[in-house]
Amino acid sequence: MSTDVNERFYAERSARIAETGAVRRDDGTYAATVGYDTGEVIGKDGLDTSTGTAALYTTTPAWHGLGNVIPGGITEIDTVLGLAGIDFQVERVPACYEWRGELRRDEGKFHTVRDDTGAALGVVGAQYAPIQNRSGFEFLQELVNEFGVVWESAGALRSGRKVFVSIRLPRTITVDAEGINDEITPFIAVINSHDGRSPFTAVVTPWRPVCGNTERFAVRDAYTRWTVRHTKSASDRIKEARRTLNLSVAYFEQWAAEETALARTEFAIDEFDRLVGELWPRKDDASERTVRADERRRDTLADMFTIEAQQIGRTAYAAERALTDYLDHVAPRRPGKTMTQEIARATALLEGTDDDTKSKAHERLMRLRTV
Repeated sequence: MSTDVNERFYAERSARIAETGAVRRDDGTYAATVGYDTGEVIGKDGLDTSTGTAALYTTTPAWHGLGNVIPGGITEIDTVLGLAGIDFQVERVPACYEWRGELRRDEGKFHTVRDDTGAALGVVGAQYAPIQNRSGFEFLQELVNEFGVVWESAGALRSGRKVFVSIRLPRTITVDAEGINDEITPFIAVINSHDGRSPFTAVVTPWRPVCGNTERFAVRDAYTRWTVRHTKSASDRIKEARRTLNLSVAYFEQWAAEETALARTEFAIDEFDRLVGELWPRKDDASERTVRADERRRDTLADMFTIEAQQIGRTAYAAERALTDYLDHVAPRRPGKTMTQEIARATALLEGTDDDTKSKAHERLMRLRTV
């Protein structure tokens, strides 16, 4: 089977748009105009339209039909940035406020501002240094030239507060070619924010970003990620990314070999339950509340493993997929005062909160492999 989450998502969303006669509203949401769910919001692309057109370049049509679609793609970064509407600079200007008719400066605070529209993108501190779109993304040009690939997508979200680009890695990765034959097409996606809320992030992912949803999916489902804060030393750190991401092809070959071994290793439900117990050990003096929470987690994970096993077999690969899916999308998160559950989950993914647990599970499963 082939894992192309992009085609599946686009097909499902396009069909939903057509069925409901949905139209795009000014805030980027799509509201149904036909049927019992008239007025229901059925999607949001989140694309920047502050310059009069949707800020998007892509090699294939997106579900929302917006942007500049260039079949076959482009290999030159400046052309891509122009077509995507992200060839602007970001400046840092003092933050000011009015008090009783007097304009005062908020010391230590600055606004990030687009140089083309003058739009304020966020409020940042004195240590924040903008990472310009071209300088942040240009290291991918070397990979485009070396691998003979094209820029797959590029665009801006939320008035330019967040921008993204992506390229396709030069080959697909196949897990267990002679068995489940799970073929994965990986992309490198790089996401830059200008609002001070998130780091500059590069991920290797099965998603090709073209809108707000797929940008979030790219981070959510990343196989590996690399981040850097917006500081004056950011440019030096970004130079490291070229070497790091250039290892992605070799990394995926090793990853596919290990996952194939797991896909050929039978794994019973009682073994899965013991693994869960090792990953989340329960203390003998655990409170009743802790015991109940532990039992809920075990039941949830057992159900998720059963579903995976029905699709791809009762194997160690199914066990790993169930554990990873639980940690990324299901495990409870405690959001801070300024966070929603969704933001807390995204933050955990970016910061690699559960990486140790995932690695421990993978190592434990690899010790059981039969091939």
